[in-house]
Amino acid sequence: MSRLIVVAKVLAKKDFIDAVKTELLKLIEPTRKEDGCIEYNLHQDNENPAVFVFCETWKCSACLEKHMNSEHFKNYVTTVATMIEEKVVHKMTRIE
Repeated sequence: MSRLIVVAKVLAKKDFIDAVKTELLKLIEPTRKEDGCIEYNLHQDNENPAVFVFCETWKCSACLEKHMNSEHFKNYVTTVATMIEEKVVHKMTRIE
């Protein structure tokens, strides 16, 4: 079974960059402890600080699904609902 790669981009509203960053940082520790989480790294764009990107590697899609139903992830979604402009998630497979 191949691993699932996720690239998730969040665009914060200008007035909420710091608040969104705080909430994103809260996800890291509990997510890295989840079964099936291989890699979970947050990045912030150097030229546009409103852009955040998670690069994630999961053992399988079921592990990602469990993450998306976790309490900490649900809390994050609720908290930032009005603070973000856009969220784009790419579920990918490594081909090399």
